[in-house]
Amino acid sequence: MNHFPARWIRPNWPAPDRVQAVMTNREAGASAAPWNSMNLGDHVGDVPAHVQANRDHLTHLLGRRPVFLKQVHGVHSVHLSGASPDGSVADACWTQGTQVACAIMVADCLPVLLCDAKGQWVAAAHAGWRGLAGPQGQGVLETLISDLSQAGCDVSHVMAWLGPCIGPDAFEVGADVLHAFDDGSAAIRSMFEAQSNGQFKANLAGLARLRLQALGVRHVHGNDGAPVWCTVSQPQLFFSHRRDSRALGQSGRMAACIWLGA
Repeated sequence: MNHFPARWIRPNWPAPDRVQAVMTNREAGASAAPWNSMNLGDHVGDVPAHVQANRDHLTHLLGRRPVFLKQVHGVHSVHLSGASPDGSVADACWTQGTQVACAIMVADCLPVLLCDAKGQWVAAAHAGWRGLAGPQGQGVLETLISDLSQAGCDVSHVMAWLGPCIGPDAFEVGADVLHAFDDGSAAIRSMFEAQSNGQFKANLAGLARLRLQALGVRHVHGNDGAPVWCTVSQPQLFFSHRRDSRALGQSGRMAACIWLGA
């Protein structure tokens, strides 16, 4: 049994027993401020030895290696195996094996963990607004489900868990973000609250739920847009790029991980 730090998040969802998942926060690591303490990002200015110590600690707790991607706010997904190196340029990953864990790093963007009802595969996606919207409505979630299907995975009964992200009270965006999602539906429009300055408050988790619903994913758990899920408003618990970069110049990264047990 894994013994994770008490305040790391264990998804509360009806996944098959062999599907395991955890979301780190900023606790229980080796990094000094402003990356204190469990920073897993190797691209944010932290001491490399501290980042490696944090990654080694996570590997030990998971009982397998988390594979870290080079995330670029795109839509590409990669299939992971025991031989997969860190650093593949992608924003989603999936595996049918037990040797590695899918890992998505975030600090305001939305982590999405997925599995099938029989526990035959697991997947993870990095859903910032750019990747979630994608070109012509084909975002990272659409690409991931398509890639899984083309690889022969059963995607008829998919469940998803949404982790913490920037909340709708903190996510102020321009009209370009509304236009990237706007399909003319009232449901999409309801995810954007107009502000007096011409900007909008956007519900990132709500937008992801709509995209998953359109893909036929009926069982979506986790982040419902409530304040408890907001990374920006909880500085003691979560890293936040939008909050920390303005004040400190940089922010650490958390990881949402999902894997298959034996």
